[in-house]
Amino acid sequence: MLIHENPKQTLQGRVIIVGARSFLGAATMSHLRAAGVVVLGLTSDKLDLRDMSNAKRLGEMLRPNDSVIMFAALTPDKGHDINAMVDNLRMAETLCAALDHQPCAHVIYFSSDAVYSTNDVIINEQSPTAPINLYGCMHLARELLFQSRVKCPLAILRPTMVYGAEDSHNAYGPNRFGREARKTQKVTLKGKGEETRDHVYIDDIAKITFLCLRHRSSGVLNVATGKSISFFDLAFLIATISKKSVEVVCTERSTPITNRHFDITATKIAFPEFEFTSLKEGLERAQNA
Repeated sequence: MLIHENPKQTLQGRVIIVGARSFLGAATMSHLRAAGVVVLGLTSDKLDLRDMSNAKRLGEMLRPNDSVIMFAALTPDKGHDINAMVDNLRMAETLCAALDHQPCAHVIYFSSDAVYSTNDVIINEQSPTAPINLYGCMHLARELLFQSRVKCPLAILRPTMVYGAEDSHNAYGPNRFGREARKTQKVTLKGKGEETRDHVYIDDIAKITFLCLRHRSSGVLNVATGKSISFFDLAFLIATISKKSVEVVCTERSTPITNRHFDITATKIAFPEFEFTSLKEGLERAQNA
């Protein structure tokens, strides 16, 4: 759960976004700037955090009243082996070293629901962390690193499957299904699409991040809507809102069926007035963007 260090919802100082070109980072930066927040976006071509020598350079950029959001990570589509894990851990270590050089007012780390086991049907913030792959292990290790090194309020956000028009990962789910529907008028499912998952629209990620910044929140929060849907029903929803006739194709299953649901009580307590975008509305926005 989150603890709000600043109940008055005021944000002082700049927001530093590390990983400003990422799907989540770019959307958050756009949202914050539209709200009048001073944002400094850092990208890997100008500051490669895999190079530890950049820790001092980054530290010299920071100011005591800055808030730092860490989005930067090599996602599974860019590599999911031990080398990617090492690079990701090195990025986190470089940021921690920069914060040692110049502490700041607030840090938000974007982790992943991959830190949880796929055997947990209903997940909340007290669910045990038990990642089943190196990507999940990496995020859990980075969480532990930040928790041990960051001296200011630290919020760890664990989003589930995020979708939106600008996503480049093409992961199985809304992003891929929407592109398939537009390009081929066909959506291909794994098996019969029996698995259930929760999907979060990208704008909601940016809005919750802004709330965390304004409250200077600390603690752990899963970012999920609390409403899961099967991939089969998701495919047919996308077909329904598509302007073209879309065929949903089932294939032979090669992986076990897993389901995931979230108890979002902690989100309702932390941000009682916040409402997630409905899946139908989010898919329509993504399609029309």
